[in-house]
Amino acid sequence: MSEFLSGRKLSVPGKPLPAMNPLVHWTKPAVSGLRATWLGHSTVLLEMDGIRILTDPVWGLRASPSSFIGPKRFQPVPAALDALPRIDLVVISHDHYDHLDFPTIRQLAKRDVAFVTPLGVGAHLEAWGIQPQRIVELDWWQSHAVPNTDLVVTATPSQHFSGRGLTDRNATLWSSFVLRSPSASVFFSGDTGLTTEYQSIGELFGPFDLVMLEVGAFHPAWGHMHLGPENALKALQLLGGGALLPIHWGTFSLAPHAWDQPIEFLLNAIAPLNSRLLLPRLGEPVEPALWYFSDAWWRGIHDAETDSVAIKRRLGGSHE
Repeated sequence: MSEFLSGRKLSVPGKPLPAMNPLVHWTKPAVSGLRATWLGHSTVLLEMDGIRILTDPVWGLRASPSSFIGPKRFQPVPAALDALPRIDLVVISHDHYDHLDFPTIRQLAKRDVAFVTPLGVGAHLEAWGIQPQRIVELDWWQSHAVPNTDLVVTATPSQHFSGRGLTDRNATLWSSFVLRSPSASVFFSGDTGLTTEYQSIGELFGPFDLVMLEVGAFHPAWGHMHLGPENALKALQLLGGGALLPIHWGTFSLAPHAWDQPIEFLLNAIAPLNSRLLLPRLGEPVEPALWYFSDAWWRGIHDAETDSVAIKRRLGGSHE
C-alpha cells in the first residue's frame, strides 16, 4: 500500500502511446489465416480462418465500478466499439473490472454476438441485457464448438480469483482459453499466476501458433495471482513455445511498477529462449506467421532514442 501511495514514478506514460486505426486492415482477410490486433490491456481482436473473436473487451474509461474514480485508461481504444466489423464470438476470462466492463457489454448486447465465459460469469451478462441463449459457460477442460463455424473453444485452468464487490469473492470461475480453427491454434491466458497446469495444456493442445500471456500489473505481495514478465516466459516454455503476444499492459496503471517495465524486461530476456516476441503498436494487426519484429516504439514516450540495431541483435537478428 505504501508503494501505491508514495507517488509512483512513470506509472503512466507522459503522452499518448503510438496507435494505428485497424479498420481498413480488417476489411481484408488475413493472408496466413491468423491475425491478431491488440487494442489495449487484454482486449484482442483475433481473426482465425475468417472467424472474428474478441477477448475481454474493455472500452470503458476506468477499470472500476465508478465512472469518477479508479484506474483510468491511458488513451481511447484505437477503434470505436460501434465501428468494429462483425464479431462472431466474445470470450470473457473472468469478472474483474479490467476484463468484464459494464458499458462495453451493454453496447455488445445490441449486436447478435455469442459469448463464452467461465462458470457463473453469464449471470452478469444476463443482468446487463445479453439473452441466455447467446451465452455458453464452461468449466475447466470443457469445450464448445461454435455453431456454423469450425472454431472450438476450450476453457483451461488458470490461477487467479474473481469478484466485483465485497461479498462475491470467488463466486464465479476464472479461466484461460484455447481457441482452435482448421489452420490455427491460440492460447489466451486471461489473468493467472504461474501454474504447472500450463504443461498439461501444452501437451494436450499445443503447439500454439500464438500465445497471448499477461505480463503487466504484478507485485510479489500478491502471491501467485499474476504472471509478470519473468513468469510469462516460464509459462511460454511450459506451453511449448509459440509466438508471444504480451497483453495486460500499456492501458491501465494497476500495480506499482513503471508502465513499460514488463515489456522492457521481455525485450531483454526473450532472446536466449529462441522465441518470437510480437510487439505491435496499439491497433496494429499482426500475423504471427509473417510478422517477427517491431522497434521499441514505446521508448519514444520517454523521449529516448530507439536503437533498432541493438534491439534486433537482442531478438536474434532481423527476419525477412
